[in-house]
Parts: sequence; C-alpha cells; structure tokens
Amino acid sequence: MKDATGELSMTAVAVVAIAAIGVVFSTLIWPQIRTNIMRSTYCSQAFDCGAPNDRGMQECQYCPQTDESVVCDDPQPISCPGNRNTH
Repeated sequence: MKDATGELSMTAVAVVAIAAIGVVFSTLIWPQIRTNIMRSTYCSQAFDCGAPNDRGMQECQYCPQTDESVVCDDPQPISCPGNRNTH
C-alpha cells in the first residue's frame, strides 16, 4: 500500500509541475513570442521609415488592411529594427 501511495504522490507532483510550467509559459513567455511574431509581420509590410534611433529602431508606418488594392487612409505607427528602406 505504501508503494501505491508513493506513486500517487509522485504523479500528483508531476501534474502540478506540468501545470506550473504551463502557467509560466502562457503568462510570461508566449506573449513575448506573439509580440515578436506580430512585429515581424508588420515590419515586413512597413513603409515610410525614418532614420534609426540610438537603439537601432526606426519609426515606420504600417497599413492594417489586408487587401493591397485598397488605399491606406489610416496608417498606424510601428517601431521596426534595423535599416529598412524609406520609400
């Protein structure tokens, strides 16, 4: 009976540890990964970029519309890394 109780305890510890790792990932790590993916997507479509600042970031414009045939009436500002073209 002691062996069964010990195995149950270890199973409970493993489940709690996996849940804790899941909570840490979903609250601390995933939002940062998602932000980087979105920034990368937006910066690949950015235009009208200014000169890089002292941290190497450029202020650019981004059109949130997905249809390229539509004229962008309300571009959104975004900070992009590196030396992007300024067209």
